[in-house]
Amino acid sequence: MAYSAPSIEEFQAGTVVKHSPISTGTTTQRKRKPHILAVINECCTGCAGSPACVEYCPVADCMYWAPDEDHAPFGRIIVDPLLCIGCKLCTSKGPDGAFLEGCPWDAIDMVPLADFEGANGALPF
Repeated sequence: MAYSAPSIEEFQAGTVVKHSPISTGTTTQRKRKPHILAVINECCTGCAGSPACVEYCPVADCMYWAPDEDHAPFGRIIVDPLLCIGCKLCTSKGPDGAFLEGCPWDAIDMVPLADFEGANGALPF
């Protein structure tokens, strides 16, 4: 079974269970929609429960670990699109794609907001 992230409606309703490790940082609500959003692709392995990307995210509860129920005890990282500010800190790549910090599996795509909303529906703010 292919994995799918929770829907915008599930995030809005507050029904998404966010497991640790989970990002910490600012709890201030963003003032506008970002131009880009972080989206985790199928390359995510969850880094055995110690993902670097979550530690670099500056927004509380934005990035979190979710168990892979089909392949326990493994999991993957999820980004809450209602909280992501598009800062790119979770990717942390240097020139020419050189790895500095962040995801070693290239599992984070920075997607233009229009593309994300076209595929997932409009964000509420």
